[in-house]
Amino acid sequence: MDHTDDPQAKAFYAPQGKGGLAAWIFSTDHKRIGLLYLGLILTMFATATVLGLIIKLKLMTPGSTLLTAQQYNAMFTLHGVIMIFLVVIPSVPASFGNIFLPLHIGANDVSFPRLNNFSWWLYVIGAVLAVVSIFTGNGAPDTGWTFYVPFSERTTTNVSVAVIAVFILGFSSILTGLNFITTVHRLRAPGMTWRKLPLFVWSLYATGWIQVLATPILGITALLIFAERVLLLGLFDPGKGGDPLLYQHLFWIYSHPAVYIMILPAMGVISEIIPVFSRKPIFGYNMIAFSSLAIAFAGSLVWAHHMFTSGMSDTAVLVFSFLTFVVAIPSAIKVFNWLSTMYQGSISLDPPLLFSLGFIFMFSIGGLTGLVLGSAGTDIHVHDTYFVVAHFHYVIFGGTGLGMFAAMHYWAPKVFGRMYDHGRAAWSFWLILIGMNVLYFPMFIMGMQGLPRRYYDYLPQYAPMQMVSTWGSWFLAAGLILMFYNLYQGCRFGPQATKNPWGGATLEWTLPSPLPHEAFHHDPEAPEPYDYKGVNPDG
Repeated sequence: MDHTDDPQAKAFYAPQGKGGLAAWIFSTDHKRIGLLYLGLILTMFATATVLGLIIKLKLMTPGSTLLTAQQYNAMFTLHGVIMIFLVVIPSVPASFGNIFLPLHIGANDVSFPRLNNFSWWLYVIGAVLAVVSIFTGNGAPDTGWTFYVPFSERTTTNVSVAVIAVFILGFSSILTGLNFITTVHRLRAPGMTWRKLPLFVWSLYATGWIQVLATPILGITALLIFAERVLLLGLFDPGKGGDPLLYQHLFWIYSHPAVYIMILPAMGVISEIIPVFSRKPIFGYNMIAFSSLAIAFAGSLVWAHHMFTSGMSDTAVLVFSFLTFVVAIPSAIKVFNWLSTMYQGSISLDPPLLFSLGFIFMFSIGGLTGLVLGSAGTDIHVHDTYFVVAHFHYVIFGGTGLGMFAAMHYWAPKVFGRMYDHGRAAWSFWLILIGMNVLYFPMFIMGMQGLPRRYYDYLPQYAPMQMVSTWGSWFLAAGLILMFYNLYQGCRFGPQATKNPWGGATLEWTLPSPLPHEAFHHDPEAPEPYDYKGVNPDG
């Protein structure tokens, strides 16, 4: 992008030291690393989206169409692995967290800049290995993204390379979380007390603790799968004296907290956007900040609600069901406080707020249906059906995905120094929202009727709903194409953005647009959180 007409932009985008590509891939500038993450994440997102569209096209009609059963299994495994480990988990924290966490607390970089660059390289290596697993050995893994044993140890497909990729990606996540925690503790500007931290920082701080404490369990589990496949150990495979339930416990001890690694940063984005476009201070700052920590803590205790059908004791079922309902409380607090912030506010329906409202709508449906799965009685009925697929996508894509899109529309003018077209952004939002609901809501109905997930074929009675669901995927794809085209056009050719086009009160809006190479030449004065007195959009 050509920003060389702006001396501040030139300082950020022009090579520092080494020229060309090397200036980026070896950079320790948190802003550049954030953009590197963003570029790769969006590339992986496009790849996984194409796989998802192919899957829905195959499922449009019953019978053996478009794909063989083996190809179908590989497709949904790759779609899940790429979306979870390469897109959703690093999406907001690795990209916008890297760019804006230091700026929000008045710092010029994260605590460990070289480690930050190293974590990006680990992400690249993990992504490359995930792609290599498709084209080497006996082909792409066909186990599903959960790599459930004993199938993941008996299949002849290239699971070993895929789990090593997951292991390396886990290290990237751990290093990012460690960096963020240390940065928040050590690099806050003078006067930036814990009660003055932007809520986006609180969400990244809570996420960082989950990354540091829970992700090592994923790494150990991935290595154990690799060891059992290569060394023929009897750890999880019952045919070798292992215990498959042990694998489920280890996997979900990480993977359920990982849901909050995915959703908490997106919640932080929503907490930033809603007060800006309501022209009101955030309602219940303390409770929103505390609820981020409460979600991180309570969400680490509920993993076995994925295992109600595994035969564990009634006492364990009761405890994990209760804890699942408890973790819904801090999430509900956030939704209540967001809506209360908008109440009697001066609402401005700009694109960032539209995507934020979409987040609240989709996340609320996903959260409420999650309680159906958290209750053992109803979970027995819908376990491993399309109901679970619908719930998961409402929370993760409807939540984290829309949160990511809201962040892109909110911060793109600050990062790139140019504005996009608001009309096209609104059209893309409605296409995406309609597409999501037409795509995923029929899955709730099919799940209640008993259609198992991941099946290659299905009975003709489910054909009408499957067809409607596939139509929804086309609306969604059209919305995504329009959104990314609009953002690209805006960031490349759009009108010059002002310093504070939205009227935000956090520290990044005191800096030039696009962001300078060195943000703060002296320690900034920590503002009161979400105080909009005298702060107005300058666009």
